[in-house]
Amino acid sequence: MERKEYVPHQYQQVAIQRIVDDPAIGLFLSPGLGKTSITLTAVNELIYGRWAIRKVLVIAPRKVAEATWSKEAQKWEHLKHLRFSVVLGSEKKRILALNTQADVFIINRENVPWLVDYYQQAWPFDMLVCDESTSFKNPSAKRFKALKLIRRFCKKVVLLTGTPSSKNIGDLWAQVYLLDEGQRLGKTITSFRDCYFNTNTHGGHFTTYSPKETSEKAILDAISDICISLTDDDNLSLPKHIKHEIPVALDEKTKKAYRQFEREMLLELDEENITAQSAAVLTGKLLQFCNGAIYGADRKVNHIHDHKLDSLTELVERLNGESCLVFYSFQHDRDRIAEKLGKKYRLRVYENAQDETDWNNGEIDILLAHPASCAYGLNLQAGGRHVIWFGLNWSFEMNFQGVRRLLRQGSEFDSVVEHFLVAEDGVDEDVMTTIAERESTHNTIMQVLKARIQKIRAEESITHRQGNAHEDKNTKE
Repeated sequence: MERKEYVPHQYQQVAIQRIVDDPAIGLFLSPGLGKTSITLTAVNELIYGRWAIRKVLVIAPRKVAEATWSKEAQKWEHLKHLRFSVVLGSEKKRILALNTQADVFIINRENVPWLVDYYQQAWPFDMLVCDESTSFKNPSAKRFKALKLIRRFCKKVVLLTGTPSSKNIGDLWAQVYLLDEGQRLGKTITSFRDCYFNTNTHGGHFTTYSPKETSEKAILDAISDICISLTDDDNLSLPKHIKHEIPVALDEKTKKAYRQFEREMLLELDEENITAQSAAVLTGKLLQFCNGAIYGADRKVNHIHDHKLDSLTELVERLNGESCLVFYSFQHDRDRIAEKLGKKYRLRVYENAQDETDWNNGEIDILLAHPASCAYGLNLQAGGRHVIWFGLNWSFEMNFQGVRRLLRQGSEFDSVVEHFLVAEDGVDEDVMTTIAERESTHNTIMQVLKARIQKIRAEESITHRQGNAHEDKNTKE
């Protein structure tokens, strides 16, 4: 691959400088705006320009860890000196990778507790980068607790995500703690909730927290100096994003079966003691029904209908040869799609970096992928402009990140079309409503935080004008 000259946009220059200058920074930039190249450029300056750091640890989703960071570095001339070591595989392979001479070590988030236990007090990394920092939003998770133990050893910390608060403002506490060790939002999740949230114990069965009326603004004001944000609305070089909901009509027999199935599932629940697990099981079964098949108790696949599969087939035919990235939810979705379309089209189930390369080279018509493993970090913008959601999910974050595998800088397409196959009169419609509500919360957060970068731009502009005026005065004298 021939390396290119890196010419950063203005917002990228600001972000690079913030990483270089600040001990900790959260970059809440929409996918496609170059978080990886921004971070690597700053890392290169810190290691080879200023000798300020020695070893960098990047924590990323597994598929991103496999290739995205090292492949990004291969694109740019100024990053040719950076050395990478990918810490994946068996324990023996991971230990070997850790003992390799490198500048940047990349590990998947699941192995973070193992890594912290391996080094303990002899932590060697003086810079920490969390790619998709929402992986650490749960303060009860082992991975967060592990990073909390070694945070004090890190001279620099960078958080990268396009969706810092995919569900609610409460997602921010753990992430911001990794930046400032509790200086802004409190040392504990309990103190954070006591300060900013109303508590409802629901009669002692379970507890929920809702933000107080003034909390959102107060939280965002508190972290605005340590987090900067930019959305794709601020960047004119991105393709136009078009959303296309395709209603999938069910025949009367299937509708009747769905209503009966839903009724039976609901009656099995105790409305006073609904847990997250029981709700997930119920909605998971209903989503499977909408897709056309359900797993039985023995994991046997029970076929129900082909309405959504037929709609997918018709949509692919209407694309007239254009490639499409299809997200599925369940393995039986993947298998049924592959059986239906695999003989007519060049269909591939995403597994590794070679599939990413082949897609971008135009060698794949239909790329099947699961959003949990493929919605983050992959650069697929060269291979097509159509994203199809065969199976819907409740996560705004996965939907937001998923489409941005194609909706990225460097795309040669003037638009990216996101197609949602929505079964009518079923839980699919509830999912679409929920995603829209969560998008509203996300947009509020991003709009408030990106004001910081706008302020910095304005300050730079004033400084530049004052400098020019001073030079003009000296010239006249």
